[in-house]
Amino acid sequence: MIRLHKPRLRQLRIVALAATGFLVAGVLVAPASNAQVVPQAAPAAAPTNTIPGVDEIVSSPNLRQIANVPKVAPLDATNSDIAFQGKYAFAGNYNGFVIYDISRPSAPTVVSRVLCPGSQNDISVHGDLLFLSTDSSRSDDSCNSTAQGADVKESWEGIKVFDIKDKANPRYIKSVETACGSHTHTLVPGKSGKTVYLYVSSYSPRAEFPDCQPPHDSISIIKVPVKKPTDAAVIAAPNLFPDGGFPGSETGSATTGCHDITVYPAKDLAAGACMGDGILLDIKNREKPRVINRVRDTVNFAFWHSATFNNAGTKVIFTDELGGGGAATCNEAVGPTRGADAIYDISGRGDARKMNFRSYYKIPRNNSDTENCVAHNGSLIPVLGKDIMVQAWYQGGISVWDFTDSAKPKEIAFWERGPLSADRPVGGGTWSAYYYNGHIYSNDMVKGLDVLELNDWRTWTANLTRYKELNVQTQPSYLGW
Repeated sequence: MIRLHKPRLRQLRIVALAATGFLVAGVLVAPASNAQVVPQAAPAAAPTNTIPGVDEIVSSPNLRQIANVPKVAPLDATNSDIAFQGKYAFAGNYNGFVIYDISRPSAPTVVSRVLCPGSQNDISVHGDLLFLSTDSSRSDDSCNSTAQGADVKESWEGIKVFDIKDKANPRYIKSVETACGSHTHTLVPGKSGKTVYLYVSSYSPRAEFPDCQPPHDSISIIKVPVKKPTDAAVIAAPNLFPDGGFPGSETGSATTGCHDITVYPAKDLAAGACMGDGILLDIKNREKPRVINRVRDTVNFAFWHSATFNNAGTKVIFTDELGGGGAATCNEAVGPTRGADAIYDISGRGDARKMNFRSYYKIPRNNSDTENCVAHNGSLIPVLGKDIMVQAWYQGGISVWDFTDSAKPKEIAFWERGPLSADRPVGGGTWSAYYYNGHIYSNDMVKGLDVLELNDWRTWTANLTRYKELNVQTQPSYLGW
């Protein structure tokens, strides 16, 4: 049964935005900078579906912004994903990555900025290693490369490896080329602790691309010896769709690879969002993942984008990136079941496990037609006894929602900036919104790093869980009841 969400009244929290930040330009590694501490005004009531003004911030009373660190040159391109380790956050940017010290969440500081162009610069960390995805064809594998067509055999795309033992001075130590590049990658810890694997997702093959030939129904698996990461290499490229993926339709993308994979190592399970298909994989053998179930949604899903498990591993959420993240799809014309999340219950055991559709979830308020808005990256909040996650919706902002009842998901908190322009479509908004050790961190594509504080009785038990390291697509397990 599909549950349609009706618009509801929302409370607004008007925020005075600080106008300036410290600018550090033209450097490979930059010194620390100060965050903007964002003062909060008292909440005020507003009519249903009121759309905030340009750059105006609105929120529910239980979710407030406590800091912002603006982007600066040369890392002033699009911000992307985030990873965490100890007191540090590692934020991707199409021009490289930034390491933040978040020991004081209300005042993050920049430890270093690394200039290394290559979209999307999807990011993960493990110990002293940092991994970046390059999915734009480059002249070579260096951080000084320039754009070069994928029809040129010598062009390079793939994974870059950095040594981050010295957070102030990361060192680029290794590259691994992969077929069709690396749009995203997922870090998968080996069972011995001596090795990590990267499941590399990429897509869009073309006959004229020598390193990205159709049908490309596969992923690349890179094996990285932890003590000798310079030996990292592709060791397998399993075909996940030997009988062919979804052929595509007027409303849905054809499957020509995967966009993203989330693994749940503690349960030897993974979920792949693969353009036209959603898949469940057994990853007991890290080098030979096996598809055990596949689902499609030919009515409402346009592009299977990402996945999130609940802590018990009995549910999985897939997101639909309708419009590729560049369109205004959070409006009345598109409605509540497209550009949304789809919740599936997982039944059965072993190879007999199946995903069973339960409902859709979409933010319950309309955005303006100048705002790109669609379901995007989020993470589980480690709440005991409940299934609650936080999620980015580009210019739709950040939504915290409860899917404990798979058939009746509901929002419990939100935070949102108004459009970047009231007159014309301008892309922006939060790419990733993740919960880490007591706070929500958002990498806004245009506005920089935002830090938010959630105060809600329904989520207070999340404070009992602390992670030493968090790559959201490498989903950790936490104590439940």
